[in-house]
Amino acid sequence: MSAPHPSGPAANALASAGDPARPRAGRLVGVDIARGLAILGMFVAHLGDDGPDGGHDPEWFVVADGRSAALFALLAGVSLALANGRQVPPSGLALTRARLATLVRAGVLLVIGVVLVLLGTPVLVILPAYAAMFVLALPFLGADRRVLLAGAVTAAVVSPAVIFLLTTPLERGGTSIAATLTGQADPVELPMDELATGAYPALIFIAYLLLGLLVGRSNLSAVPVQLGLVGAGTVLAAAAWGSSYLVLDALGADASPLALRLASAAAHDDSTLEVIGNCGTSIAVIGLCLLLTRPGTAAGRAASAVLSPVAAAGATSLSTYSFHIVAIFVLGNAVVWYPESNAVLVWFVVVALVGAWLWRRFLGQGPLERLVRSAVAGVLGSAPAR
Repeated sequence: MSAPHPSGPAANALASAGDPARPRAGRLVGVDIARGLAILGMFVAHLGDDGPDGGHDPEWFVVADGRSAALFALLAGVSLALANGRQVPPSGLALTRARLATLVRAGVLLVIGVVLVLLGTPVLVILPAYAAMFVLALPFLGADRRVLLAGAVTAAVVSPAVIFLLTTPLERGGTSIAATLTGQADPVELPMDELATGAYPALIFIAYLLLGLLVGRSNLSAVPVQLGLVGAGTVLAAAAWGSSYLVLDALGADASPLALRLASAAAHDDSTLEVIGNCGTSIAVIGLCLLLTRPGTAAGRAASAVLSPVAAAGATSLSTYSFHIVAIFVLGNAVVWYPESNAVLVWFVVVALVGAWLWRRFLGQGPLERLVRSAVAGVLGSAPAR
């Protein structure tokens, strides 16, 4: 089995407690369902069976590769917006508190992430990178939509170009600038570097989070906005992956490693075109989930009820993600490296959905979500009266 490319959760401690079948007023069930789908995609990426050629079995499981991590990162931005003013960016004291709360969340995520890394599973834990992304997002918490869009575009275009220029050999058989400077072999991965050379480079992934902030500043309950997300996402995804195909075909296999990497849109390549494509699929999924679960329609209420286990997993995704890594540690790394079928995957999915639904139904907020909330409350105290 090839090395897994796990998708990680956003710090969904931003989600509050409630009954998944009867969410509190104002809660967007579609956002929770989108997180839940990302959780399922993460399970597929880690635990799905591989065919004789090393690819997914069934082949359509490939949709989970790369896109789950991007969806989680984008939803982290949506959650930041929903937790801090929704359509109106915070200012003054509210902005200061929002930044302090986000910084505390980043610290807790880092601690949890380090603990999970120390378990030594084959999972590339994303939580330390999320902590870095949250810190990078601090200046943008009070920004308007134009600034958020400019930041997301800049991160998607500039960060991959600069990082690739430093970490990719300029010619076949050569070494990258980073390898020459550090004496390491390519691909260079600097110890504890979550910004540029890690599995989830925060300087690139911040594009997802900033776009998520922009999406979260929209009126997500409005049908035109939901339809716009689906339409715009579909166009972005098609344009990005179509452009990659055409450019790679024009370059040919003999092009320089840097040119091929810049033109690629393959999963986990973190190129500009992959980021744009992943942004497209992510906002399309969010828009579709919101459309399907509109509370003002009988069909929407029925869909919310049917998908409540998925929503519960999404609302407790920090806990669900962390516990699934602990489960892999307990069962042994062979469940990731040498699956004999998709039976283990099915069991993980069933246990996660049932467990999350029961927890949300009877206990409310997830255990690690409560930990993050308690840490924030311990540092900031109760929110000032309005």
